[in-house]
Amino acid sequence: MKRTSSLGLGLAVAVGLAVAVAPASADEVAAVETEEVRFVDAVPRRPSATERLGEIRRRIQAALVYPPLARRQGVEGVTLVRFEIGHDGTAREVRLFRTSGRPTLDRAATRAVAAAAPLPWVYGRLEVPVRFELEGRRGMTVR
Repeated sequence: MKRTSSLGLGLAVAVGLAVAVAPASADEVAAVETEEVRFVDAVPRRPSATERLGEIRRRIQAALVYPPLARRQGVEGVTLVRFEIGHDGTAREVRLFRTSGRPTLDRAATRAVAAAAPLPWVYGRLEVPVRFELEGRRGMTVR
C-alpha cells in the first residue's frame, strides 16, 4: 500500500510538472508579441546617441587649429581619427586611423580630439573625420 501511494504521489508530481511547462496558448503568445521591448540604456534618454555623436564631432571641429603653414599653402584634407571616450569625457587611445596625406593636418586632428574635452560619453570606439577646409571653399570655415 505504501508503494501505491508513493507511486500516486510521483505521478501527481509528474503531471504537475507537465502542466507547469506546457506551451503557452495562442492568446498568451499574442499578448507577449504585442508588448514593447524594454531595456535600460547606460546613459540618459536625452540626448540620443545620434545627438551625442553630432556634438562630439562639433566639439572636435571647434577645437581644431588649422596649421598656419598649411593654411598659407591652401592645403585641405580629411583625417580619420579613432579613439574612445572615458567616463570623465576625455579622449583615450587617440590614434590616426586614416591619414589626410599631410602629417601637419594629421597631428592637428589628433590634438583637436584631445582639446575638445569634455566630450559626451558614448560606449565603444569611435572613428571621427576631422575636416580641414579653408574659408570660402565648400562653405565651411576653419579657424
